[in-house]
Amino acid sequence: MTAIQQPDLSRNQRYVVLLIVYAIVLVGATVIAYLLRFEFDIPPEHQRVIKGVWPWVWLMKLIALAITGQFSSLLSFFSIPDLKRLSIGLGAVITPTLGLFIVRKFGVYEMSIAVILLDVILAILGISMIRLAFRVIRQGTSLDGDVNPKRIGIVGAGAAGAALARELQIEGGMHPVAFFDDGNRKHGTQVHGIPVVGPVEVLQEAEGPSVEEIVIAMPSAPGSRVREITTLLQNLNIRCHTVPAMSQLAQGQVVTSLRPVDINDVLGREAVDLNTNELVGFFEDKTVLVTGAGGSIGSELCRQLANLNLNRLILVDRSEAHLFEIHAEVASKAKSAPLLLDILDKDAFNEVLQEYQPEVMFHAAAFKHVALLEDQPARAVRNNVWATHLLADLAVENGVEYFVLISTDKAVDPSSVMGASKRLAERLIEGHAHASKGLHFISVRFGNVLGSSGSVVPIFQKQIEEGGPVTVRGKTVSRFFMSIPEAAGLVITSAALGVNGDQFILDMGQPVRIADLAEQMIRLSGKTPGKEIAIEFSELLPGEKAHEALNSADEDLADTPHPKIKRIQRANVQDPEWDILLSELEEAREQGDDYALRILMKFVPGFRSK
Repeated sequence: MTAIQQPDLSRNQRYVVLLIVYAIVLVGATVIAYLLRFEFDIPPEHQRVIKGVWPWVWLMKLIALAITGQFSSLLSFFSIPDLKRLSIGLGAVITPTLGLFIVRKFGVYEMSIAVILLDVILAILGISMIRLAFRVIRQGTSLDGDVNPKRIGIVGAGAAGAALARELQIEGGMHPVAFFDDGNRKHGTQVHGIPVVGPVEVLQEAEGPSVEEIVIAMPSAPGSRVREITTLLQNLNIRCHTVPAMSQLAQGQVVTSLRPVDINDVLGREAVDLNTNELVGFFEDKTVLVTGAGGSIGSELCRQLANLNLNRLILVDRSEAHLFEIHAEVASKAKSAPLLLDILDKDAFNEVLQEYQPEVMFHAAAFKHVALLEDQPARAVRNNVWATHLLADLAVENGVEYFVLISTDKAVDPSSVMGASKRLAERLIEGHAHASKGLHFISVRFGNVLGSSGSVVPIFQKQIEEGGPVTVRGKTVSRFFMSIPEAAGLVITSAALGVNGDQFILDMGQPVRIADLAEQMIRLSGKTPGKEIAIEFSELLPGEKAHEALNSADEDLADTPHPKIKRIQRANVQDPEWDILLSELEEAREQGDDYALRILMKFVPGFRSK
């Protein structure tokens, strides 16, 4: 279908065009109403009415349409919302119509009730048809254009699929020929004139529709279903695209922003329902500080917090490049302050707290790479453990109300220095919660996030782009995954849910086998695993585990008001242990790797004793 190029009219030119067109329609509606009423032979007395009364009525109607904004519409766009607004505008013509009834009642002129009513109906119908005609002209009526549109199928006959089909019909380049949908009630129906032929599996049948490409228009579909669809299409050698996810649509992306299916879609989970109204109520007018603001989780925390009507957002990071990037992103949404600062600089951090007086702190800054920290336990303890204690102390001294530690599943029965340091940081927060009077100390634990720095997804992507091989450590290794926006959103929700001493874990769903992840990423790139892109397996690095867990045997889980957040119930740090921990931690700050390793083994039960 070929669109017809329309002239690019200025605002004033468009106003004049609509004025002329509306005037013609209104006059025509009145004349046709009289012709129908009097069987195409208008009596002389009614001809005098047309000449003496109706010009004023037409003028009143045009003024009513102008007042209700009907002259500001773009000519070539017309949809249900436009029809509603047009009906409101034409509804305003009831006023001059009522005037006609008054004229009739007092006998000034001979008026016909049937003509008055027919005139309103014909005016609404006529202007609607004219506006629709402009859209048809824009869409085009010829199938013989220079562009040979691709025949595409759309998976999902819901709101997103319908919107996509409508826009593709207008824009051209892609010609939707079939909808595929799992819902039995939709089979045999049509959407915008396009048949719904059944689930996408009908493409395997000989009589299935012929399509060149498929667009998955199910922004909230579970990853398991997307995985089934992409596998099927890869086997049929049909290219596949998808529309933006629900979170991206909420941020303003349009449904026609098609992109290739990526691993986030395949591993995607059901959309998380974050009660934004409650979050705004909790964070509104508060000053919030985020450490590690330039990191994967920290930056996403900042993006989401910037939408919660904060008084001020304080971004702390020691990476100039990362800090500049995230500040540039959120500065237009929230009053913010980017601070280049090392969290181990006690005096500088204290000055920040005194100046800005934040009510909430999210502590996301940490060393997190397992392999790097195995040989540097002193640095791990200083940055992940001692810095957490230092910031917690300063939070108490400066009247912070909520302190939220971002932790990891690697803190559960840790086998690595990194995991042990994060588990000890969790225990420190337990101790501060035990000793605190009034401040809310909370920790939140979750697994891997897709696309974070150092995660396997960007590593695999780079290896695939270079032609392979893709290297996987261990054939059976599995990990928990969630998206960065989901993790950050649940962390923010946890802060609003938590009371002092709460420890939360996020529902990560089922673990994903890394080898399966690698194969799926290769297929999504259009290659065949093991043939076009090789997969090589290697041994686990020191400190790595084959499988992670979100809670240990001595941790019971309890429900919270949010279905994706669980509360950890376990024995907390007690006074004698707390005093010993603080004493030895102070000494560990100035010691080397051997002492740091002994501290971890002493205060993290089971670490390196297996």
